[in-house]
Amino acid sequence: MLPLRYARRWRVAGVTLLALVLAVTVMPAVWMWPGQVRLVSWLENLDKWAHVITFSLLALWFAGQYRPRSYWRIAVGLLAFGAMIEVTQGALGYRAAEWLDFGADAVGIIIGLVIALAGAGGWCQPFEDWYIRRRSGAGID
Repeated sequence: MLPLRYARRWRVAGVTLLALVLAVTVMPAVWMWPGQVRLVSWLENLDKWAHVITFSLLALWFAGQYRPRSYWRIAVGLLAFGAMIEVTQGALGYRAAEWLDFGADAVGIIIGLVIALAGAGGWCQPFEDWYIRRRSGAGID
């Protein structure tokens, strides 16, 4: 992990993000509720994009806290998380596991880490510096 002043808060926020993603993925999908009018069937086509975007953002989130040499760990951890989501959805009676979802997760992880390698990685340090300057400049403790 990078030498962050608020490392514990970043970790708690990361675990919270993962818990929120898991909660959303095990909820019944709005367009799949029994008796639901299929007015929102177009949302079904957005599912893969949602996976790509979510896992890109998760990869960027964690890349903000770790050095580039640890990005492979982020990739492995998020792939395991994506697999766990699919296994969990497969065990539920109202959700379905799809290998294409897992593939979309992998694509999102790659996109997020490529963006991190292109310069967005380690973003937590400049954010903390900005936050501390803002607090000290405003006299807030």
